[in-house]
Amino acid sequence: QVHVVESGGGLVQAGGSLRLSCAASGNIFSFRDMAWYRQGPGQQREMVATITGGGSTHYANSVKGRFTISRDDPKNTVYLQMNSLKPEDTSVYYCNVEIRPTSSSRIYFSHWGQGTQVTVSS
Repeated sequence: QVHVVESGGGLVQAGGSLRLSCAASGNIFSFRDMAWYRQGPGQQREMVATITGGGSTHYANSVKGRFTISRDDPKNTVYLQMNSLKPEDTSVYYCNVEIRPTSSSRIYFSHWGQGTQVTVSS
């Protein structure tokens, strides 16, 4: 069993910064891709940033140059540093991690956290 928990959300003024963390625990042998998504009210969930096992990153156009995704595999954690926040960044942010549970497993399973609210005031 795997638990994924996001933290670091909150209320911030436009132009401010927040750092989100996502920690995984449980049956974990290794990670593959990690990612952050967000979902605003009445909107579909959208990809914000991804990072591969090799460290390659990809960002949504709307956050390029402002957000930075990073990972610390020994700590089972992925981060999202968000700078120059805008009101349109207001959403619930979710992390997704791909986990290989044991050394004998050939499959990576996708796990989601419960989300953390980010609210940016104008």
